[in-house]
Amino acid sequence: MTPAPPPQPSPPLVSDVGAGAVRRDARQKVTGAARYAAEHTPPGCVHAVPVPATVARGRVTAVHADEILRRPGVLAVLSHENAPRLGEGDDPTLALLQDDRVPHQGWYVAVVLADTPENARAAADELRIDYVVEDHDPGPPADHPRLYAPEEANGGHPALRERGDFDTAFDASTVRVDATYTMTAQHNHPMEPHASTAWWQDGDLTVYDSSQGATTVRDVLAQLLRVPGERVTVVSAYVGGGFGSKGTPRPQVVLAAMASRHLGRPVKLVLPRRDLAATVGHRAPLVQRVRIGADTDGVIGALAHEVVTQTSTVKEFVEQAAAPARTMYTSPHSRTSHRVVALDVPTPSWMRAPGEASGMYALETAMDELAVATGIDPVELRLRNEPVTEPDSGRPFSSRNLAECLRQGARLFGWADRDPRPGAGRTGGARGTGERFGDERLIGTGVAASTYPYLLSPSTASAHAAPDGSHLVRLNATDIGTGARTVLAQIAAEALGVPAASVRVELGSSALPTAPLAGGSSGTSSWGFAVHQACTALAGMLRAHSGPLPPEGLTASADTTEEAGRESPYARHAFGAQFAEVEVDTVTGEVRVRRLLGVFAAGRILSPRTARSQFIGGMTMGLGMALTEGSTLDPAFGDFAERDLASYHVPVCADVPAIEAHWLDEEDPHLNPMGSKGIGEIGIVGTAAAIANAVHHAVGVRLRELPLTPDRLLPHLRD
Repeated sequence: MTPAPPPQPSPPLVSDVGAGAVRRDARQKVTGAARYAAEHTPPGCVHAVPVPATVARGRVTAVHADEILRRPGVLAVLSHENAPRLGEGDDPTLALLQDDRVPHQGWYVAVVLADTPENARAAADELRIDYVVEDHDPGPPADHPRLYAPEEANGGHPALRERGDFDTAFDASTVRVDATYTMTAQHNHPMEPHASTAWWQDGDLTVYDSSQGATTVRDVLAQLLRVPGERVTVVSAYVGGGFGSKGTPRPQVVLAAMASRHLGRPVKLVLPRRDLAATVGHRAPLVQRVRIGADTDGVIGALAHEVVTQTSTVKEFVEQAAAPARTMYTSPHSRTSHRVVALDVPTPSWMRAPGEASGMYALETAMDELAVATGIDPVELRLRNEPVTEPDSGRPFSSRNLAECLRQGARLFGWADRDPRPGAGRTGGARGTGERFGDERLIGTGVAASTYPYLLSPSTASAHAAPDGSHLVRLNATDIGTGARTVLAQIAAEALGVPAASVRVELGSSALPTAPLAGGSSGTSSWGFAVHQACTALAGMLRAHSGPLPPEGLTASADTTEEAGRESPYARHAFGAQFAEVEVDTVTGEVRVRRLLGVFAAGRILSPRTARSQFIGGMTMGLGMALTEGSTLDPAFGDFAERDLASYHVPVCADVPAIEAHWLDEEDPHLNPMGSKGIGEIGIVGTAAAIANAVHHAVGVRLRELPLTPDRLLPHLRD
């Protein structure tokens, strides 16, 4: 049996629910004072509605714009025949209206411009477009003859990593698990639509855009529209969620800027929700085979995680689902790989915790299967496979408190009282008692671990002290609903040694000091690093200054490019453990989550109130991933069948039980001046597996396809 790593002092558990500073934008949001991208309407604003292709592959042969231009209020119709020409860009999904090609269903082939939203929508619905239809290939990806191994998966992860001799070690293992897990496509569906309002004035472009990073949008627009970057200003002051779908520029901002240039007037474009499945990215369907070989004590000797997925013919995107297996457990013999096929389907992209959320579902379910096969408690099994160093890289962890998350979570959840026998938990009527069969519920509990890497990007920021005692921090961070204004003010106040009430934070515009996008759970670490440096420098200037401040005040700036570019000798990750209790209706097959509990080790938690919101939000999204969220590609038409919130079921209030989020007070000196890790995504990572494992415990049958909808459970319940 592999020796356990040396014990470390356990960080204290923090459970001060709701503690921390009040969100700075709370009043603006609840009173409607916070203005989003679609709520800016300059004088003379024109409304645009894009027209998606209705064929799965082919070419446009005619756009009957003349019929539409006769309609009341219609001002123009843009298509490949008359749209402004774009420059070369790095993202081919933004090469819109440049040629007659249709790479997939839903690809935008025209834009209608009118005086009102109603006139624009009506005209777009009536626009006739002729196509030459070509044969299309919608997959599925599994066993596809064109499968290939990419050089890299998302995030720069190598597509293939091998250590030792997996095949020999697996064949020699006393206990073996070999299972394949599948997931349908999943969609981000933020509450705020993807929207842009754009206008040109004297050669300068101003855009209000719903994005996760205004700096990136500015740079891409400048490149595509062939104008200097200093002549483009992008504002993303308030954003109503993105979950990755707004992480890079999306079609609405390019089309709005093109239309405004063409017409010479401001243009507002809001993507209809029914278009999002095809146009703003999604989590692609995945087929994941996990093989684990262990001894009778449950210690892993061989681990393989092999992923098959799909991308579009427009752009390659491969979710790094096998990457977490390189970090999680002791595995002297390992193989982790990704293969992909390019199909005539919409382009996938980032969705909350890309790679970790999907990959850990498969890995943590396989770990539960190993626990069953060895007869070892699932919590204990994970503890027995704690690595001393990161298995893939051999680097020491900067901090790794997964074991303590598991122990504390088990204690808080009451895991020790669990009857490990599948199907042992029942409530309501029972078979043969004469009571209605539908009164019976099967109760089960499950656990899963979670992880997310610590990511850091270069950022700049400025800090200003005014003679009246106030302070202003400026940087182009984007608050996508996570509370960035609040936590950055707290970081600044701590570095300056002043009350947080004296600090104002200005963000959300490309006119401000450059900062990275809000994504990869890296925002607070990256922005906060620069804010801390700028404020520390300003504090030094204030200490050195004698007498009243000059009328213009004092200003300090910071740029963390050098610090962010240094390679760390440590493996830096956040960790967590999620516990779930479910009940399964034996007649309808419906699964209800009764309890969810998470314990996380994510460095120093800077803003407990907003952190708790992030953990709970992630676990809620994981609940949807496990039970309700699924999207199917229609092979005949090449589009997703579930294209609205009536058919694509995100969790609503009735689906979400009381969720508990706790965290360890973890000190890690190898991160940033604040000692913080990312928290936005780790909440989703282990939740789906914890729920799936709980369903197995309830019914005694292992289902390996998400979501766990009633139709998949019912045949087993009837048996």
